[in-house]
Amino acid sequence: MDFTAQLPTRSVAESRSEMTELILPNDTNTLGNLLGGRLMHFIDLVGAMAAYRHARTHVVTASMDHIDFIAPVHVGDLLILKSSVNRAFNTSMEVGVKVWVENTIAGMYRHVASAYLTFVAVDSQGRRVPVPKLYPETEEEKQHYEDAARRRELRQKELERKRQAKSQDPTADTMRPDGYAKK
Repeated sequence: MDFTAQLPTRSVAESRSEMTELILPNDTNTLGNLLGGRLMHFIDLVGAMAAYRHARTHVVTASMDHIDFIAPVHVGDLLILKSSVNRAFNTSMEVGVKVWVENTIAGMYRHVASAYLTFVAVDSQGRRVPVPKLYPETEEEKQHYEDAARRRELRQKELERKRQAKSQDPTADTMRPDGYAKK
């Protein structure tokens, strides 16, 4: 039975989320630049907001597939993160996130990062659940929708490549994650 047929189709606009952060010294490295891991944390949060709005159930991050750090972010910068669902599959969704820095004095914006994340919808016991289909309305949304399908295909091919490599590695099941042999 196709449970997704029973779910409403939602627009991209219904998933849009935005988050703003003031970058403080505790968020930065010794050069006063925002830590990459901290930026990834912000990206994960705003991405989860979009996925949650679309699925209307619990979501978990499955992957941060791609991230581009375009320009540094400094102490005192106002960081603006915007996200929306690019495509919904059966139980997973690809979310796109764009990040800008706002110069509040000049009223200028600078694009500083972009990322794609995959989220999976789960119930309260952590079991996968179907998500509503996504309806792209604008030409830009339609392009993101098509691009997400291509990225998913690439992710699946890479996962299969890794599975095959692991199955051909005779030590794959004899080594612990810390590099020592299993007993």
